[in-house]
Amino acid sequence: MPTVVVFSPAKLNLFLAITGRRADGFHDLVSVVTPVKFGDTLWAEPVPEGEFSLICDDPAVPRDETNLILRAAKLFKERAGQPAGARFVLEKRIPIGAGLGGGSSNAVAALLALNRLAASPLGRDVLLDLAVKLGSDCALFLHATPVVMRGRGERVEPLAAQVCARLSGRRVLIFKPSFGIATAWAYGRMAAGSPASYLPAAEAESRLAGWLGGDDSAEKLLFNNMEPPAFAKYVALPALLERLRTEFGLAVAMSGSGSACYALLRDDTGVSKVVTRIRETWGPYTFIADTEIG
Repeated sequence: MPTVVVFSPAKLNLFLAITGRRADGFHDLVSVVTPVKFGDTLWAEPVPEGEFSLICDDPAVPRDETNLILRAAKLFKERAGQPAGARFVLEKRIPIGAGLGGGSSNAVAALLALNRLAASPLGRDVLLDLAVKLGSDCALFLHATPVVMRGRGERVEPLAAQVCARLSGRRVLIFKPSFGIATAWAYGRMAAGSPASYLPAAEAESRLAGWLGGDDSAEKLLFNNMEPPAFAKYVALPALLERLRTEFGLAVAMSGSGSACYALLRDDTGVSKVVTRIRETWGPYTFIADTEIG
């Protein structure tokens, strides 16, 4: 059987409201999340002897059972009852510790690749169940368009077509400093802070409903209440975002728990000047991707 190739997109949180901590230790959220046209590529080749292996061009990516690709493969094999294994090759472009969902996207890409190799024995509902078991933000990657996530991320609702039209195709510049931010640390900082760190669920839903029901641009949607704890420690983040706002008039935000940030670009934006300013501020080796909302 031929090798299957699956694109594994990065994601951006355009609206992210952490509304409180649950009894199980997870956090509840309301978020508008979208895939972008930048990401990783995963190849999957069937292996008759039933083992799974992973090759990756990024040495920082683990290749043991902690890798979400291999964990996804194990779950798929258990649920589908497939005896065959697979050899995965991952071309890694999404930076680690960025808040761009790279690991979660890779996990879902593995599920989709294995399902295709096995002639699609698992339906969408089963794949969704497996995605939720793998991680809170995995389920969104079963959708190719912007969605609203709720709960701890497992409840996913695609946006209406007319709402997606206000987002899809928007050019966006993603940039990440040399350091990452651990998701567990970021949520821990929120939990250790005052109750005001959270946005009440009713207020989050009201803000979101106002944007969904109107005709405002994506710029009016941007919100992330995970920024304050990250910005308090990593002052390089707010310093650059403020420069981009004041010098170029750009709408900017951090994605997820960071450290990657993004700017929505306009037709008249001098992108080369923005890139120069980013590299002047964060260093010449800053990760930058010029892409579009999917």
